[in-house]
Amino acid sequence: MKNRLLLLLAFAFALKTNAQETTVIIPNENDSRVITTGVPFVLIAPDARAAGMGDMGVATSVDAFSQQWNSSKYAFSETKSGIGVSYTPYLSKLVNDIFLGNLTYFNRLDERSAFGVSLKYFSLGDIEFVPDEFSEPLIQRPNELTIDASYALRLSDQFAMSVAMRYLRSDLRLNGVDGDATAANTFGVDISGYYQSEEQAYSDFNGRWRGGFAIQNVGPKFKYDEGGTENFQPTNLRLGGGFDFIFDDYNKVSVTAEVAKLLVPTPPKLGTEIVFEDQNGNGTYEEDEDNLIRETENVIYEGQSQDVSFLSGIFQSFGDAPGGFSEELKEFTWALGAEYTYQDSFAFRGGYFNESEEKGARKFLALGAGFKANVVNIDLSYLFSASKVQSPLEGTLRFSLTFNIGAGEYYEY
Repeated sequence: MKNRLLLLLAFAFALKTNAQETTVIIPNENDSRVITTGVPFVLIAPDARAAGMGDMGVATSVDAFSQQWNSSKYAFSETKSGIGVSYTPYLSKLVNDIFLGNLTYFNRLDERSAFGVSLKYFSLGDIEFVPDEFSEPLIQRPNELTIDASYALRLSDQFAMSVAMRYLRSDLRLNGVDGDATAANTFGVDISGYYQSEEQAYSDFNGRWRGGFAIQNVGPKFKYDEGGTENFQPTNLRLGGGFDFIFDDYNKVSVTAEVAKLLVPTPPKLGTEIVFEDQNGNGTYEEDEDNLIRETENVIYEGQSQDVSFLSGIFQSFGDAPGGFSEELKEFTWALGAEYTYQDSFAFRGGYFNESEEKGARKFLALGAGFKANVVNIDLSYLFSASKVQSPLEGTLRFSLTFNIGAGEYYEY
């Protein structure tokens, strides 16, 4: 009987002690709501035509640089093949050796199929590393690149789909700092589709509808070093549609709208978990009154963990924003663009790109122009930032050059 009484007293004391232990999570201040990924350079518009219309290309008409936006458009090319070369200075107001270069080749094999290949190279310029005052400086040239190959197949007269494979390489580690510096490597897949209607007669003009989608950079996570964290690729969903106003044989106006969303998990809200003996029972940690038992930093306060596979991350990205549906909507960017073409020899373009203030705050206006002489196309674009967060491409003039081989071999319109 005495032993039972002692056990009951011990159990009651344990309940009382546990009842005094309280757990709270104090949210971290200024948690970033911006989604970050590895190799973000692949999201930079590489060609001047797309840049001049507000960084869009999933539903615009086909050109040599369709590989970067929606390679299924190649199945609608009136040109047998083409070569595109582009150059984009980056941070040009600060330095003159950081740039994005692109080389693309496509070939329409027959009435129903086409393929394309491309190389995208991003140079971060020369970085001078001086180990000490007695050593010669070491010049490092960190860079990143992608190599793509795509195949497009026309499934009907108005619709085509394409699959593209991409190799990504990121060599950002400096040999002067890390003797075991190696480049990060991974691969990704694009799946895209494009619809282009027949030309239709309206009351005062003819018209043609366009639509497209693309899921880009679907592939495994990767690390920049052995002990580092895994990074998501910038898996991206693009949806767009447009209409061509064909007034006569010389004048055409094309308007296009596009939305895009990163299919990457949203960063959760993090906080500090504090377990303490709640002396006054108010559920609030008082540093001078309560006894601290355990303190753990960077625990999830609201949202879901990003420690998931890339496939799980794609599905999770549609509903994991801590702010709910309203925050999910803010993760979509949108763009509006227009292009006036005269006799397929001159083009004038304009566009606007918008991103939520909480998700990066990229907002800019863009203007562009294109000129065609025989088999050569020259395109230019210029960006005006419309946000308090200045774009790295602010005030940058971008160039693209296209060589058309076998122009007019196919007739689509």
